[in-house]
Amino acid sequence: MCTIMCYCGKGADVSSFREHLERTHMRGPDDMRILELEDGVMGFGRLSIMGLTPSGMQPFGLNGNHVVCNGEIYGYKEIRRRLEECGKYVFESGSDCEVLLPLYAEYGTKMFAMLDAEYACVIYDAKTREFIAARDPIGIRPLFYGYDKKGVLIFASEAINLVGMVEKIYPFPPGHYYKGGKFIRYADVTRVRKYCRDDLDVLCKNIREKLIAGVEKRLESDAKVGFLLSGGLDSSLVCAIAARKSDKPIRTYSIGMSRDAIDLKYAREVADYIGSRHTEVIIDESDVLHSLKKVIGILGTYDITTIRASIGMYLVCKAIHEENDVRVLLTGEISDELFGYKYTDFAPSARAFQQEACKRVRELYMYDVLRADRCISCNSLEARVPFGDLDFVKYVMAIDPEKKLNRYNKGKYLLRKAFEGDFLPHDILYREKAAFSDAVGHSMVDCLKAYAERTYTDEEYEEKRKKYDFAQPFTKESLLYREIFEEIYPGQVQMIAGFWMPNKAWKGCDVNDPSARVLSNYGDSGK
Repeated sequence: MCTIMCYCGKGADVSSFREHLERTHMRGPDDMRILELEDGVMGFGRLSIMGLTPSGMQPFGLNGNHVVCNGEIYGYKEIRRRLEECGKYVFESGSDCEVLLPLYAEYGTKMFAMLDAEYACVIYDAKTREFIAARDPIGIRPLFYGYDKKGVLIFASEAINLVGMVEKIYPFPPGHYYKGGKFIRYADVTRVRKYCRDDLDVLCKNIREKLIAGVEKRLESDAKVGFLLSGGLDSSLVCAIAARKSDKPIRTYSIGMSRDAIDLKYAREVADYIGSRHTEVIIDESDVLHSLKKVIGILGTYDITTIRASIGMYLVCKAIHEENDVRVLLTGEISDELFGYKYTDFAPSARAFQQEACKRVRELYMYDVLRADRCISCNSLEARVPFGDLDFVKYVMAIDPEKKLNRYNKGKYLLRKAFEGDFLPHDILYREKAAFSDAVGHSMVDCLKAYAERTYTDEEYEEKRKKYDFAQPFTKESLLYREIFEEIYPGQVQMIAGFWMPNKAWKGCDVNDPSARVLSNYGDSGK
């Protein structure tokens, strides 16, 4: 990960700009540079992943234009080769992001739809003297914006960069670019022009091949790569594919409570099967409670399920950062949004399933993707998300939703069927899903709930929650998180759409807790 920040106007207080940029020093600890332009200021903090030499430091410049980018541009070597062949560009580094300004020179804002990338970037156009910003179609890389008291627009990688600089902080919409005062959509990965109605064998073949391609392209790195392995289907598949594509054992990491970790044994089974160098991180209730405020500050959210799931992820990434030289982590996020959760078993129709999938994918940047980015980047690591590969996402979203419904008494059947064979042990491939926060250990969520119960009396809870009109807390746990959020991000509740919850309009989903543990179909999940 890297950190970017831009003040898009004259009269910047550069010392204040630097102070706010340094709030996300851990995103880019290797080097920092601030470039003062006639029309604004650009700042960049570098985490060296591709092109490790100093020549890969940003902002990059070309003919008076400049760019800062937190991103990974897949296929950049081929892009670079084509640009070099036209004879107009000479590249000085091994950085993938160096191709952005030549692409902008050739294609203008049309370039954004051409990128196969996870990115957030800001370009300064010296000719038009304006700043242009863009974010990848899923929002895997973060970007926020706001306006200072003078009405000057400021972009930053994280909301915490902008606290105190702007009145209101807003997430930059994924799949959009900003130009001339407007946000313009250049991509919508949820839009389906024609559904794919291939038979099961063809669907599974394509799912398998596209996911393998998504993993393979994310293995390329000049820095060392590791893998988060929960023992669940999604992360296990990513690890199994990577193990096949690597010429030496991959490094995998899992985490669990000392008392009742559910997934550690399954992660170990997968690690043994694929032959990885596996590390277990063991935590207890004191670790959970001690990290709570830190995690909410990192996340910039009050959402219950995001915070629960982030604690284990933050602590395992913290251990990786402190004890290993790994700098890139592949994760299993985004599979649920595409293939279904436990609660989508209750979808009343294929159309309802598809609508829910579209909603979840569009909101990913506020929930699971936010969690992965913050927990990993705050520990000076880079997250890569193979299930978020654009070709893979577009294909799965276009599969006839009738085939994605749970018609086989097994959720995510298409994904499981696609990898039958010797990728994973059969019991792992067809194991029921457990929510990540539960799989770390049921006691983790239980201790958070118990702590919230000790924090407020019933009377205090009723009194305090009523002062919040938007996303009103509905449990003592949610009130606890909201109060910590408000302490760090006062008045910024609009950054998150609301609580991540199952679709309460569906029969069987009208619950008061986001954990799948409360659903009637949880069954053997998490055992």
